[in-house]
Amino acid sequence: MIKKALIAELAQERIDELSKDSLFIVTIDISSANHIKVVLDGDTGVSIEQCISVSRNVEHNLDREIEDFSLEVTSFSLSDALVLDRQFAKYINKNIEILFNDNNKKIAAKLLEYTPQEIKVELQLTKKEIKAKVEPIVTFSFDDIKEVKSLISFK
Repeated sequence: MIKKALIAELAQERIDELSKDSLFIVTIDISSANHIKVVLDGDTGVSIEQCISVSRNVEHNLDREIEDFSLEVTSFSLSDALVLDRQFAKYINKNIEILFNDNNKKIAAKLLEYTPQEIKVELQLTKKEIKAKVEPIVTFSFDDIKEVKSLISFK
């Protein structure tokens, strides 16, 4: 079985050559059938060329004659959940969607602050909630949160 540490080392080797800190690895998954999936993100986005370059570096340093594999290197999708501190920092003052553990309740909010334990957000209140004087700034513990995603607005 191909080791995750080897894939991380090969991907990071090329990332260091390409971006000098802008690009980073979000996840690396390797299935039992040796399907390797590397997800990249960047402080200023990820280009197709960067994904191709990382893919080539990994692929050219593995030997299919020793162990067959398939490889997929992709950029972080807006539909993926945020997982790294660096990603949360990138979304400060941007809209997010929070999915809670309780009944899969979702809310939309603007991310104001982040720590590994909690997030502070500004809720997007309805007119009814504004009249009821609901506090728009709220802090949630990550113990209560299932996942956080970026929220795309077309307004």
